[in-house]
Amino acid sequence: MQVRKSILIILLLTIYSTGCKTDKKETDSSNTDKNIIDSTKIAVKNHLSEIKIKPINHASFILEYEDIVVYVDPVGGAEIYENEKEPNVILITDIHGDHFDLETFEGIMTDTAQPIVPTDVAIKIPDQFHYNMFVVRNGATVDYTKAGLDVVVHSIPMYNLREDALQYHPKGRGNGYVLELGGKRIYISGDTEDIPEMRNLKDIDIAFVCMNLPYTMTVESAASAVLDFKPKQVYPYHYRGTEGFSDVNKFKSLVNQDNKDIEVIQLDWY
Repeated sequence: MQVRKSILIILLLTIYSTGCKTDKKETDSSNTDKNIIDSTKIAVKNHLSEIKIKPINHASFILEYEDIVVYVDPVGGAEIYENEKEPNVILITDIHGDHFDLETFEGIMTDTAQPIVPTDVAIKIPDQFHYNMFVVRNGATVDYTKAGLDVVVHSIPMYNLREDALQYHPKGRGNGYVLELGGKRIYISGDTEDIPEMRNLKDIDIAFVCMNLPYTMTVESAASAVLDFKPKQVYPYHYRGTEGFSDVNKFKSLVNQDNKDIEVIQLDWY
């Protein structure tokens, strides 16, 4: 018990120090992006183990590296995850039902899971589930290495740009994430358009990029952004909109006609 308390104290001190930076950076989104993304480098990039990616549905998936398991936007019922390894980290990007479902969250939450959630999600979660939880705004960093897990998570902006879509995802409510895991930098877009903070990302190895109307962005906008920040690999995900599925084959074509070095990987999300 004393060991666990010490770990929690270290984690809380980490969040406190990054939280102080958050308030300052929110006044200048471009400065936030520069400070968080450009200044954070992974020292070792020669890990032998591979990062396993398991799509669940739409925005939900699992990342696994050695003994680290990360659930991203788990929804659809806890029974979906019954045969999966328990999560060390749970990332929630936004309040909408395809990203956060309280019943699913309660069903997969364990004594050792350490969720990261936006403020507007945290207020929907009962107090008894707030243990080990990090409530962060855009611009925060959660360093799990201090607790013995080789993963660092940075929260970054995700929001709409189009005037007719501003009501879906206002700036500052939800979080995109950049993970340092297994010697890789992994970008998870959440619900966003091709915002400057995405286009200015650096050194991304793996990117999960959304594309669905009217809620996020077009295939063309997603491809344009990817061509700007040049991830080594990109996974189109979250591509079901009100009019059906976005054309992920077109997305791949648009990316690779201008940059053949970017590997576009299509998984079975639906």
